[in-house]
Amino acid sequence: MTRPRTLIAAAAAASLTLAALAAAAPASAAKPAPPPPPVVTRAALDPALVAGRGAEVAFLEQEAENAVTNGTIIGPSREAYSLEAEASGRKAVRLAPGQFVEFTLPAAANAITVRYSIPDASGGGGLTAPLKVTAGGKKHTLELTSQYAYLYNQYPFTNDPDAGLLHPDWWITECGCVPGPGYEPAKPFRPMKFYDEERLLLGKTYKAGDTIRLTAPASVAWTVIDLIDTEKVAAPYVKIKAANVLLFGADPTGRRDSASALEKAIAFAQRKGLTVYVPPGTYRVDRHIVVDDVTIEGAGSWYTTFKGSEVALEAPAPDGSVHTGVGFYGKDAAEGGSSDVHLSGFSIEGDVRERIDTDQVNGIGGAFSDSSFTNLHIQHTKVGIWLDGPMSGVTIADNVIVDQIADGVNLHLGVTDSVVRNNFVRNSGDDGLAAWAEQKGDAPTNARNTFDRNTVQTPNLANGIAIYGGTDTTVSGNLVADTIREGSALHAGSRFGAHAFDGSLTFSGNTTVRAGTRELNWDIGLGSIWFYVLDKSIDADIHVVGDHYLDSTYNAILMVSDWGIKDQYTLTGVHFEDIRVDGVGTSVVSARVKGGASFENVDVRGVGWWGVNNCGSFDDPTYTHTSFFSTDLGGNDGVDSNEWHPGTNWLGYYLPNPYTCNDRPPVVAPPAPSTWVQPVG
Repeated sequence: MTRPRTLIAAAAAASLTLAALAAAAPASAAKPAPPPPPVVTRAALDPALVAGRGAEVAFLEQEAENAVTNGTIIGPSREAYSLEAEASGRKAVRLAPGQFVEFTLPAAANAITVRYSIPDASGGGGLTAPLKVTAGGKKHTLELTSQYAYLYNQYPFTNDPDAGLLHPDWWITECGCVPGPGYEPAKPFRPMKFYDEERLLLGKTYKAGDTIRLTAPASVAWTVIDLIDTEKVAAPYVKIKAANVLLFGADPTGRRDSASALEKAIAFAQRKGLTVYVPPGTYRVDRHIVVDDVTIEGAGSWYTTFKGSEVALEAPAPDGSVHTGVGFYGKDAAEGGSSDVHLSGFSIEGDVRERIDTDQVNGIGGAFSDSSFTNLHIQHTKVGIWLDGPMSGVTIADNVIVDQIADGVNLHLGVTDSVVRNNFVRNSGDDGLAAWAEQKGDAPTNARNTFDRNTVQTPNLANGIAIYGGTDTTVSGNLVADTIREGSALHAGSRFGAHAFDGSLTFSGNTTVRAGTRELNWDIGLGSIWFYVLDKSIDADIHVVGDHYLDSTYNAILMVSDWGIKDQYTLTGVHFEDIRVDGVGTSVVSARVKGGASFENVDVRGVGWWGVNNCGSFDDPTYTHTSFFSTDLGGNDGVDSNEWHPGTNWLGYYLPNPYTCNDRPPVVAPPAPSTWVQPVG
C-alpha cells in the first residue's frame, strides 16, 4: 500500500530528529558492540579436523556452549544417563525461565533446527512448552515437547519413571549383583533419551551476522539447548506433469486423513506412468502406505510432511505388531517384495513413544529392490528405515533421520548390492546405521553393501555403525560422534544369530569422535572401533585403513570375546593400516580375545595408560604370555605421547604376545583433538 505524503514527511522528520539525538549523544551511549563471530562446528569440532569425512549437509552447526548466553554451561561428562553425556560434544547450555542463548548467523538462513531438552512430566508422558525465537528482531514461537523423549529402566525400557526393575533377574552394574526380590534401585532408574529437536521456517532470509535468540519458557523449570542448525532452504519443488495428490482429495491441512487419497493417486500414476507429486502441506496418514513400482516426490522435506498418530490394532497382526502408524512399506519379501520404488523430497513424522520391537511402525519398511529413498526427513518413528529382505539394489541417500526409538537404518535379512550414502543420523535409540545378516529361515546372507560418507551423532544406545555378519561389506568415509552406552562408533560382531563374516570387511577413511565409551554391563571400556566374537569365530579378510580415532574415552581399538566362549572362538585376519589415534583414555589396543591382528603405519599420540592391554582369552596361568598375537608391519610411530618420543615404535614392547593385562586400567582424559603434525625422521 502507498503511504500518504504527510506520513512519509513525518517519518522523515522523525528520522532526522533521531539522527540529531544520536549525533549529540555522549560517547558512553555509542552503538552496542556487534555480536561475536559465530563458531561453526561439525560434531562439535573444528570442521578442519574432520574434513572429507561424513555427510555433506545443507545446514551449519553451532553448539550452544559457544554462543552468547546468560544461562549455565553444563558438562562435559561421558557418563550415561545424564544430559551432558547425550549432548553433542558432551556440553550444552541450561536455561532457567527467561534466560537466553543467542547465536550469530554464519551465513544467510531462513530456517533453523533446535536440539533441546525439557523435563518429563512427573509421572512420565512428557510436557510441552513454547520457546521464544527472536530472529533479527522478529519474534516466533517454537513448540517444544518431551513427549518423544525419556525412556527409563532396562531393555525394552518404559516411559514410567516410577517403574520397578523390568528384569530383577538380570545382573546390574549399580549393585554389581543380580538384585533378586526386595532390591529396588533409586528411581527413576537409568533415565535416557533426553533430547529432541524441532524445525522452524523463519518466513524470510536473514543475512550473515544477524542473530537468533532462544529464550526459555516460563512454563517449565529448565530448558537445555544443545545446538542450533541454520540453513537456507530453497523454494518448494513443483512438478506439473504428475499425479497431484490434491486432485484425489488429499488434505494439506492435516485435518482429514489422506491415506486413501494418496493410494488413489498412486494407482492412477501407475496406470498412466506418472510420478505422484505431493505439494506443500501436512498430510495426515495413520497407517502404512504399501508402494510398488511408483515414484513419489514432495515439494521438499521442509514443505511436505506425512504425519500420523500411532494407532493400536484391535488384534495383533501376524507379524506381532500391536500398533500401526504412518510409514511407506514395500510388499513382504515372501510375496516377492516391491521394486522400482523411489521416494524423495518429503518428511515422515511419526508418533512412536515406546519401544515395542514387534511393532512395524517404521518410517520405511518391508522389502524393496532397485529402489531409492532420498532427501527425506524422518522423525519419531521406531526405525527410520528398516528393510527386511531378501532384496537388492537399494539406495538410501541424502536423508536426515533423527529422534528414533531404535535404529536409524537397518539392512536386515539378505540385503545385497545396496548403498547407504550421505545420510545424517542424530539421536537414534539404537544403532545409527546397521547391516544385520540374520540367519533366519532360508534367507541368504547380506552381501556387497556399502555405508559411505554418513554422519551419525549421539546414538543414545548401541553403535554408530554396526555390521553383524555378511559378505564383502564396506564402511567408508563416515563420521561418528558421541556414542554413549552399550556400543561405540564402529562395530563388527558375530552376534544376534547372524551369518558368518565372509569375503572382505573394510573400514576405510572413517573418523570417530569421543567414542570408546564404558560398557556398563561388563564395566570395561570399549574401543572407538570394536570387534566382538560371540556366536562364532570371525576369520574374514578384515581391513581397517585410514581411520582417525579422535578423543577416545577408553580405547581406540577393542577386540573382545564373550567370557563363556573365550576358549572356543577366535578373531583372526584383522589388519590395521594408516591409522591415526589422537588421544585415548586408556590404551591404543585392548585385546580380550584369542587370535591376532597386524599393524602398519598406526600413528598415535596422547595415550592415557598403555599401548596394548593384552589379556588374550585370560588363559595363561603364568601371566607371561597370552593367546592374542600382534604383528608389526612397520611405521607404527608414537607421536608426542606420554610414553614415546616422536618416531618411536609404540608397538615394539608388545610383540608378539606378552601379558600386559589390566582388567580395569586407570583412565586419563585425553587432550582435545588438534591439527596433526607428522614428525620428521
